[in-house]
Amino acid sequence: MSQMTGSDVFTEAQSWESLPTVDISDWAAKSDEEKIAAALNVIDVVITKGFFYLSGHGIGQSKIEDVYAASKAFHNQPLEYKERYHVKRSMHHRGWVPFSEIGQFEKDNESHQVFYESFDLSYDLKPGDTRIQNGYGLVGPNIWPDLPNFRSCVKTYYDSVYDLGRDLLRIFELGLGMEEGQLLRYINAPTSQLRLLNYLENDAPADEFHHGIDAHSDFECFTILHATGPGLQVLSSEGHWVETPPVDDHFIVLIGDVLEAWSGGKLTATQHRVVNRGASRCSLPFFFGADFDCVVRPEKPFDTQRARDRYPDFVAGEHLWGRTIKVFPYLRNLIDSGDLKVDFEIADENPFKRISKEEEALLKQRSVT
Repeated sequence: MSQMTGSDVFTEAQSWESLPTVDISDWAAKSDEEKIAAALNVIDVVITKGFFYLSGHGIGQSKIEDVYAASKAFHNQPLEYKERYHVKRSMHHRGWVPFSEIGQFEKDNESHQVFYESFDLSYDLKPGDTRIQNGYGLVGPNIWPDLPNFRSCVKTYYDSVYDLGRDLLRIFELGLGMEEGQLLRYINAPTSQLRLLNYLENDAPADEFHHGIDAHSDFECFTILHATGPGLQVLSSEGHWVETPPVDDHFIVLIGDVLEAWSGGKLTATQHRVVNRGASRCSLPFFFGADFDCVVRPEKPFDTQRARDRYPDFVAGEHLWGRTIKVFPYLRNLIDSGDLKVDFEIADENPFKRISKEEEALLKQRSVT
């Protein structure tokens, strides 16, 4: 997630004439030639639509419902219980993110609000693993509420979607004309995060000051998303906000910053937002990430000088950590107190951010007046 900048304005969304869908149910049975053709189709869908719905993924509805039940069981606990698992009590950014952590913020001397809480977890390293980051960081062990079956069903879901993410990355490799394993070599102890998001019922309007989650691209390779209700909008390849409703038995796949850079801009990070509908809503975004220390640059066959100039080298984990620090006040407070030290520059705004054509027109109009 990223906070909005002063250039963000709210515009109404369009509707899809048809939903871009990719079915991988028979992937294993395909010949090598059929797999190449199917992978090329995935790339074409992403280029023309900016994202896709995924069916035939093999993750049963009961497994999805179980993790929603676990999420609800946690979020329905008293505040005193959830406070025990507050994200600020973790050294590795795991745990409960209350509404109060990000819920209200000032921007350009104006008050903005988002309406959600979350429980966040990531790739789980056991105590003693030498890859765990010392001090505050993103690579380490999860923290788990002591609720019945919470850990088992959430971990089962995490592992299933993580495996699906690896399969999707191989499809991207194939469709982009890369060698097998060319990108997967960067996925060992990744920064892949699962959020159990709970959007709160409210009576605020849907406008540029009240958000489910404001406009952004995701900072990892790609996102595999499931949600219980409407609100998600994506910025299409044509530059328009489009309603993207949930569909039974489908995930929504959004391209992230890292995959845009790896592909030298052939694929672009999906800008998206969650509009405040006022109704309760739950979602399960899984951010499939690379290893923290992975140096991201355009990969062959996209490593031209033009692409390298457009996408200078960056460290995947530093990009993610920097954007996370920009979003979470508790991390900025740790920096101010000297408890968290950052040895890389954090840009004020995500360089992968884009806005819609309608927003561009409104901004031009505002600048004139």
